[in-house]
Amino acid sequence: MTTATGVRETTFRDAYREGIRDALIRDDATFLMGEDVGRYGGCFGVSKGLLEEFGPERVRDTPLSESGFVGAGIGAAMNGMRPIVEVMTVNFSLLALDQIMNNAASMLHMSGGQINVPVVIRMTTGAGRQLAAQHSHSLEGWYAHIPGIRVLAPGTLEDARGMLWTALQDPDPVLIFENGAMYPVSGPLPANAGPVEIDHAAVRRHGEDLSLITYGGSVPRAMLAAETLEEEGISAEVLDLRTLRPLDGAAILGTVARTHRALVVDEGWRSGSLAAEVSARIMEGAFYELEAPVARVCAAEVPIPFAQHLEQAAIPQPETIVAVARGLVRGDG
Repeated sequence: MTTATGVRETTFRDAYREGIRDALIRDDATFLMGEDVGRYGGCFGVSKGLLEEFGPERVRDTPLSESGFVGAGIGAAMNGMRPIVEVMTVNFSLLALDQIMNNAASMLHMSGGQINVPVVIRMTTGAGRQLAAQHSHSLEGWYAHIPGIRVLAPGTLEDARGMLWTALQDPDPVLIFENGAMYPVSGPLPANAGPVEIDHAAVRRHGEDLSLITYGGSVPRAMLAAETLEEEGISAEVLDLRTLRPLDGAAILGTVARTHRALVVDEGWRSGSLAAEVSARIMEGAFYELEAPVARVCAAEVPIPFAQHLEQAAIPQPETIVAVARGLVRGDG
């Protein structure tokens, strides 16, 4: 429902669907493919109704073979199409890692700049849905390690709605990580929302005392933490990275230069995490701006539990972010 101000209430699930529908309308060379994206409407309901609107040539159900259908999408992209490939959850993408890393990411280099691979691969990431250890990974930091691809992590409805079309214009492979716990979350979205730029991080909240640097599903948690900190007299800036490869280094160093303290929030495991990379860049580029060591809040170093209370304890929560931030600013952590 659209209000008089041109803003409507929608969910992340619906915002992603609108982005796909918009892409299918804009370009006849674009099609969606993946397991259960057609008749079933997508494992998480994102593509519901698209088969009926666009037909089986544009919305293609595939066999349960990630290596096969991701490879087919890469081949289609090399031959002039603009495929959107859906991998059900990030753990299943490991079955197609050879195709993603050794083919899609490497083709431009190995062909001497002659062959682009304009494929977009979407997948669900993150915990919080009681899907246990095999379906609750946050592996976007792994993929951000690979040269030759762009890695996106929408953390707002505007980005969920608008990143896809911009990604499809990229001549090289783009991976979009959609946090699964956010699919049913609703909020206001301008009725005229459309494509967004994907080159820069975004300050979601301005602050003076410390920077909360995060992405994807941790953006709302960081915003809640910042509200709580404000009540305690601590002004927190929230930087949404948005694009994990290439990282917006200038934005990271810029927020640290303003607040002089940094807390990186990452749902991935702490060891070898994206948070570690961000921390290293701050130490390399803004060491003398810091008034306290860089801190991190990450997932516990365990397979994600099924039991709800254990699962919630294993991933970053607003109260944990608040406690660590409070210690950074007041020196009592």
